[in-house]
Formats: sequence, C-alpha cells, structure tokens
Amino acid sequence: MSENNRWTTKNMPDLIGRSALVTGANSGLGYETGLALARKGAAVVMACRSEERGSAASDRIREQLPEAQLEVWTLDLADLQSVRDFADRFNKKYSHLDLLFNNAGIMAVPRGKTKDGFESQIGVNHFGHFALTGLLLGTLRDTPNSRVITTSSYAHFLGKMDFTDLDSEGFYQKWLAYGQSKLANVLFGYELNRRLAQNGANPISVVAHPGYAATNLQHTTWLFSLLNPLVAQSQEMGALPLLYAATSDTIKGGEYVGPDGFLAQRGYPKIARSSRRSLNKEDAARLWEISEQRTGVKYGI
Repeated sequence: MSENNRWTTKNMPDLIGRSALVTGANSGLGYETGLALARKGAAVVMACRSEERGSAASDRIREQLPEAQLEVWTLDLADLQSVRDFADRFNKKYSHLDLLFNNAGIMAVPRGKTKDGFESQIGVNHFGHFALTGLLLGTLRDTPNSRVITTSSYAHFLGKMDFTDLDSEGFYQKWLAYGQSKLANVLFGYELNRRLAQNGANPISVVAHPGYAATNLQHTTWLFSLLNPLVAQSQEMGALPLLYAATSDTIKGGEYVGPDGFLAQRGYPKIARSSRRSLNKEDAARLWEISEQRTGVKYGI
C-alpha cells in the first residue's frame, strides 16, 4: 500500500448518530477503538469486566473529548448469566446497534475454567462472544448497515479445532489453547456472515487482527514484556484493522483484515488471508452447532 493510500483514523467517516458496543474497552485495542469511535461522534458502550477500570478508561477519553458519548457497563464474558443480563439490559434500552466489537480476550493463561465450565480461553474469547452476538442479533438486524467485528489474532494460524476435547481436558498447553480460541473467532466470524447472507439479513460480519501490538494482554508473558518495546507497534496502530473493518466502505462482509507489513505483524490495515483451517466450512458449521448447544443461545439463522 502506498503512503498516500495508507488508511488511518483520519479516513473514518463521521459517526454522529451511530452506536457502538466494544467489549474489553477499558484497555488496549478496545480502549483505542472506543476513543477513535467517540472522536468521530459515535455513542459508545464500553463493556468491561471491571466497572472501576472501565470508568477510569472513560475518564481518560473524556479528558481528550469532553463531549464524548460514553457509557460503562459491566460484562463478564466468563459468565453466561452476566452475558444474558447485559444483553437483556441493552436490548431494553437501545433499539439499534450499528457496530458490535467482539474484542475482549485473554491470552496464554494458566489452565482455568469459566463459571459455566468451559476452558477459560475458548470460553471467554469464543463462547462468551458467540452468546453475546446471538443475544443482540435482533437489535443488530433491526439496524441498517450494522456490522459485527470479531478480533482474532495471527496466532489462529497455530490453532486446530479439537472437537473431541474443546476444553483441553486431556492435554492443556496455553498457547495451543489460545490458538484454538482465536481460530474459533475466525470460523465464527465467517460462518456468521455466511448465515446472515443466506437469510438476506443485517448485519455483515468481519474478522480483524491487530498484528503484533503492544497491549496489556501480552503482560501475561515475560518474553513479550521484553520484546514489546523493541519490535511491537503501538496499540493505536493495532486498533486500525478493527476500525477499518468497522467503517471502510470497501468492506462487504466475510473479510479478514490485518496489517500490511512484514509477516502481517505491523503496518496499515488491508484485507488479508486467514489460515487454511479457518476456511473449513464443515468445521465452522460444527463449531456453530456446538456453540449453540453449549451456550444455549439459538440464532435462528
């Protein structure tokens, strides 16, 4: 991409009158996404596990943008009841939702389980967002030109869906479990777009990844803490693929957006290629069916 064609937040359209929901908006990519959306006039619901951290992030945005339209709502993606309560509250208050950012996540953590018994990484990164999207789908479908943007990672190339043991009960390796959860994000994003298109319905679904961006998510590993100052791009740059996926008029649905630089780890956003496994429609359909069964959320598409 030439320097003149490098897409930045300056290329975003005005978003006055539009609404956005960003999970994990208190830090990292979610914070930068919320800030950029608010700067363009969108009303942003910052969905955060910690209300205290979410409020602190909201205050930081308002220091830069005193007129920002922000709300901080508590959402714990590791607890399906919290997801249901959040979605019920949202649907009662709002009649439209233009942009849903399935962004929050955990990375390479020690073995753990969500409140509902899922392995924690696939539970938070995939099942929680699958349930949230399904519970908000009616509002999204009632909103013209709405979009669902799901944040994956280049680590999805390491992922392999083990449908016989999605919770890694037999063997747990934190990076393999992370890769599986990020592959699940891509499979879900693609399958959602296919099913919506087949039904002729809003919204469109897009997948994005930030490349190697220096966010607090990587503080869980000492190696990244050492490498980040040397090789990582800023979290502001890392958020660009998400914002491009959400607002560019070149997006039609079903794309995978990432940085245009070396090994897709740095640079400006472009439509990229995801892994071979992420293109497996049978795996995507199987994951969808399992996700509906395990979360109890039926999409009806």
